[in-house]
Amino acid sequence: MSRDATSAMLERIEQDNVRFLRLQFTDLLGMPKNVAIPVKQAEKALTSGIGFDGSSIEGFVRIEESDMVLKPDLSTYTLLPWRSGEYAEARFVCDVYKASGSPFEGDPRYVLRRAMEDAAKDGYVFNTGPELEFFLFRMHEGRPTTQFQDVGGYFDLAPTDLAEDVRREIILALTEMGFEIEASHHEVAESQHEIDFKYSDALHTADNVISFKFAAKTIALMRGLHASFMAKPIYGICGSGMHTNCSLAKDGKNAFYDPDAPLQLSKTCMHFIGGLLRHAKAITRVANPTVNSYKRLVPGYEAPCYVSWSAGNRSALVRVPSPRGNSTRVEFRSPDPTCNPYLAFAAMLTAGMEGVREKIEPPTGVDTNVYHMSIEERKGAGIETLPGDLYEANQALLADDLICRAFGPHVVEALTSVAEAEWEAYRTTVHPWELDRYLATY
Repeated sequence: MSRDATSAMLERIEQDNVRFLRLQFTDLLGMPKNVAIPVKQAEKALTSGIGFDGSSIEGFVRIEESDMVLKPDLSTYTLLPWRSGEYAEARFVCDVYKASGSPFEGDPRYVLRRAMEDAAKDGYVFNTGPELEFFLFRMHEGRPTTQFQDVGGYFDLAPTDLAEDVRREIILALTEMGFEIEASHHEVAESQHEIDFKYSDALHTADNVISFKFAAKTIALMRGLHASFMAKPIYGICGSGMHTNCSLAKDGKNAFYDPDAPLQLSKTCMHFIGGLLRHAKAITRVANPTVNSYKRLVPGYEAPCYVSWSAGNRSALVRVPSPRGNSTRVEFRSPDPTCNPYLAFAAMLTAGMEGVREKIEPPTGVDTNVYHMSIEERKGAGIETLPGDLYEANQALLADDLICRAFGPHVVEALTSVAEAEWEAYRTTVHPWELDRYLATY
């Protein structure tokens, strides 16, 4: 980091009357962590970084190798709107380094940065634009419930939508943090909402996803509500997805657009889709990282569970929305907002780039509703099924050499230990459903 850039940033921090700085990073599960420092430590943070103990962070390191250093990314500086007043608080997103000075291979941000640097060798920038859905639930005695705050429906307005004020406050806070909000509306289910922000390069977007969830939870809590990004909090209604629009740019132009090609989709776009579909099962492990994620990936609720693509069919895993030109993109519909966006985007990019480099042709697009096809029809069309649970998804990851190499052994081993512990705890727990079903009968 140049001395001039450091000086300019220190000056800006002083002009903003910042009293505390939050140095934010993300653990393997996508949970934001932060080290708060007084502003007089700012120069040290920006020049040599701030040390912390990584041994208690999920998926980081063992106690005997726990010394880590946080180095702020200057481009991520933002004031925290809910901490405004005479003295402000600001935040940097940080990269995690080992005490030796080399990047920490277990830092999800580093995993994505490495995948983007690999794509840049061929001149490509990977852009993503996720659509995050979430529920606003009531709190009771300081704990979240699944009680609806409103009974609004898709695109409803107040007065049905009692959470409209909270959604507006979240948008205002995000705007102050530098987000460009494109759309916001009530979703299909009661108390379910969606806020969409402008696409950007995948690293910047992943930072924004973490900030988005952090801001939504904070603002909701200040109004006595809980913003839940859980994939399927309530049986029988739609879960929350994080459909991710993605594209490659080359020399400043959208590499997915070809006005003379079928559907105006370039060979690069088609091959990217081919790569995504080839590695979809392994990507599922990080796109849908919880036991609960797989309650969403079932037929009938707009969430995909079959490996297919289409130019318009919303039952497909990969959909190509209608806009063309610079807006040409593919929508990967399986991720949910519990995912770690750095790992999910890294897996998607790695898969897509293999498709581009190896010229992987996708299967024929499916225009009929895949949910209505019989098993024989799906088999005849070569349509496979996504993993049905977390254990199966982790096995798919371990069997996928390309995605494992992209993540590196540290991340793969940590993801596996998390999945195995989670699955074993879930598998051996006696759930209320079992008691309701069997206790009185047997």
